Formats: sequence, structure tokens, C-alpha cells
Amino acid sequence: MLDLVDTHAHLDDRSFDVDRDAMFGRASHAGVRRWIVPAIDRQNWETIEDLCASREGAFPAYGLHPLLIDAHRDEHLDQLPVWLDGHGAIAVGEIGLDFYVAGLDPVRQREVFVRQLDIAKEHDLPVIVHARRAFEETIHTLRRVGGLRGVVHSFSGSEEQARQLFDLGFHLGIGGPVTYDRANRIRRTVASMPLEWLLLETDAPDQPCAHHRGERNEPAFMTDVLETIASLRDESPEAIAAATTANAVKLFKLS
Repeated sequence: MLDLVDTHAHLDDRSFDVDRDAMFGRASHAGVRRWIVPAIDRQNWETIEDLCASREGAFPAYGLHPLLIDAHRDEHLDQLPVWLDGHGAIAVGEIGLDFYVAGLDPVRQREVFVRQLDIAKEHDLPVIVHARRAFEETIHTLRRVGGLRGVVHSFSGSEEQARQLFDLGFHLGIGGPVTYDRANRIRRTVASMPLEWLLLETDAPDQPCAHHRGERNEPAFMTDVLETIASLRDESPEAIAAATTANAVKLFKLS
């Protein structure tokens, strides 16, 4: 029986309001029995806390996402350290840089990202990092701040960028995109990377795998990611499952 950890799933999303209990049931039946639920802004910290408190195996991460940079206020950054102290956080996230979407102030993104890295370092918590069209700067920033650990989720960078992240103590979060035949770069990285740095994720409800293209993504679909990675590495799904779950448990100190 598989025992998998979905290390990145936005299960507080309203698209799950209609069938959240059933969604968790399907996940458990598929062998996905623990979930990390990262925040995106100050407004959903309470929702995530309540969700994780009501569901065994769900763990909260709190942070301010770069896509919502216009909504983040200095007082939210001031509130984050206090919130981390009393609300069961296993990581700071989802945080990072996004230079893909037009109109997102890059200067403000950098300010908010670095401040949250500092907070994570002060609290000795791993970080869950979003990096889109920003891998070089993200790596440079992680190196400059130093003393950090975590995961770059939905990794899509080069093999060299992956190696630099490993050297910094960072894992790669791999989800639905690896299941697409044309995802050659990420497939090459996953096929050859050290297994100790690999984590599985869905990014539900976004980024569904190839077999569920156009559907709402959910944790049960992560077995497609597992099977694809096992095939690329010529290893058994059971071996990949055991290793990635051990990686998640160690990084996030999961019970």
C-alpha cells in the first residue's frame, strides 16, 4: 500500500467546497494520506488553519504569494512571525518571485520575498518557493540569505539550476507537468537527479497531469506523477514513493 505526501496542494480553494470530504477520500484510497497546504495571502491563513485542524494528515504553511503582491501590506509581514509561533506551521510558504505575469512590481516582490526568507530563518522553518521566470534571481537570493532549506515547487529550470539548488539544500517539487511528453527538460532533470532531493506534489487544483488535462487537479491524481517518474528513472513506484515520502517527512518534520 502506498503512503504518499502531496507536498503542495491548495486544498482550501473554493473549487473543493462542493466535495472536499470526497476529495480527501479519493486521495487516501490512492495512497496519498498527508498533504501540505500552503497559504497565498493574509486572508486565507485562518481558513487553512481550520482546514488542517479538522483533517488528520493535513499540515499548514503560511506566507504571502508573489502573484498577489498588490494585496500584501507591511502589517501582514509584521503579523507573519507571530502567526507562525502559535498556529502549527510546518513551513513558510508559498513565497517567491514571479517575473512571468505582467504588472507585478518586481521591487516589491523582492522586498516581500527576502523578508519572508528572513522570518523563516529566524523560526528555523523550511520555505516553499514559487519561482517563475525567476530561477537565477531566486537561487542568488537563497544563496545570499543563506542558512535556509526548503523546496522550489513546480520546478521547471535547467539541470544546472537544479544542481545549484541541491548545493543550497533545496528540494525540487515535481507534479503534473512531468507527465507531458513534451516536457523534455524537466523529464531529463528528474531522470538523473539524486533521489534524496525529490518531492512529489500536485499544486491542486491547478496543473493537472496529462491524463486529466482540462480537469480540476486533486491529490489522488499524484499517482500519475509517481508512475511517470518511476518510468523515467527505471525504478519501481514503491521505491520512489518510499524515498519521496521520507524526504518530505524529514524536511517538514511531519508526524
